[in-house]
Amino acid sequence: MNVSVENLGPCKKLLRIEVPVEQVNAAFDTVTASFQKQAQLPGFRSGKAPKHMIIKSYESQINDEVRKKLFGDSYAAASAQEKLRILATLDVEELTFGRGLPFSYTATLENAPEFEVPEYKGLNAQRPVAQPTEADVERAMNILRDQQVRYNDVTRALQADDIAVVNYKGTLDGKPLTEEFPTARGLTEKQNFWVQVKEESFIPGFTTPLVGASAGDKRTVPLTLPADFVITGLSGKNVVYELEVVGVKEKVLPALDDEFAKGFGAEDLAKLTEGIRQDLKNELEFRGRKALRDQLLKVLLDSVSFDLPESVVVSETRNVVYNIVNENQQRGVAKEIIEERKDEIFASAGASAKDRVKASFILGRIAELENIKAEQKEMTQRVIALAEQNKTSPEKMAKSLQERNAFQELAQEIIIGKVLDFVELNAQVEEVATPSPSEVKA
Repeated sequence: MNVSVENLGPCKKLLRIEVPVEQVNAAFDTVTASFQKQAQLPGFRSGKAPKHMIIKSYESQINDEVRKKLFGDSYAAASAQEKLRILATLDVEELTFGRGLPFSYTATLENAPEFEVPEYKGLNAQRPVAQPTEADVERAMNILRDQQVRYNDVTRALQADDIAVVNYKGTLDGKPLTEEFPTARGLTEKQNFWVQVKEESFIPGFTTPLVGASAGDKRTVPLTLPADFVITGLSGKNVVYELEVVGVKEKVLPALDDEFAKGFGAEDLAKLTEGIRQDLKNELEFRGRKALRDQLLKVLLDSVSFDLPESVVVSETRNVVYNIVNENQQRGVAKEIIEERKDEIFASAGASAKDRVKASFILGRIAELENIKAEQKEMTQRVIALAEQNKTSPEKMAKSLQERNAFQELAQEIIIGKVLDFVELNAQVEEVATPSPSEVKA
């Protein structure tokens, strides 16, 4: 078999393959014999029809089978011979094919990048270490209280932290914002809008003039929108909002007692407090380990430079964009705002995708060097965990993964995690005391 490889660009190659006539004829004979054993032609017992009639009756099917066999065998052999790591076959062009002819074709493919694996043992990094303070516990407890808050209608004037129910319309240079930005109605005009009377609520400064206002009162609120405003066309602009207060609601928090704790599955308030403190400790440990791994990954990424395969980067960019959009939608960000920021999202996703793809190749090579693999027990445990997350049975989850051909991706995730464990275990790690979240804000 004759094989030649031509470099077309970063990670892209043209493979020329020619399978000799003898091998082609042998493949035709093998496939034809297989058809002959199963063929049922009029006037002949099953499997007894002569070869020339089999060829005449099943010529197209025989050609397809021979072509498939020759391509599969030769492509795999050529890849092994040339030590290729084929990621994707972009195009195949057949040149010659037929009984008595060599089978020749060209294949344009994307190959894994070639690079020198950077040093990955003994890397220097720091692990931030912090302990939750009483202020952290109190803040977390208040978040739980907010989950059970009640809003009572009151007839008094608005005070700080109240909920104002307002109708509003925005204008820019005297023109309604709805005309200039029709896709962002939530930020330009709304009826019966609930907003907490707090400086950072909604748009900075929006609720400040509402302190002291009662139901039926109106306010004109001039604002300079921040430079990083979600609607880029309004960034830094001077707008005017006309507000009408239609209701005042007082925020009523539940009492901190044992009954409150039981609502969250705790035996009493002391047990709830203890559980919160442990959760915060676990979260800080998780953040510290993530920060450590981010440092180790950055060292690896900065230690080597190589070209990345375009199709893999494009695919990963799509995944990152999907995750960003999905996360924003879950946070309640309007579709109009997401659409407004699509260029920014794609730019951010592209940069992130390149780092992720580069890291996956580096970690993959480390896995090969250290013989790190995904064991069957680990695969089973991951399937069970995914089933619990998706509230389904392990059997159904396994079937879903199989239908989506996702087991290889699952194995890759396990391998990457184990490689990161290995790099971390072999790193020179210095623990550095850092402030807790409440101490940072203070």
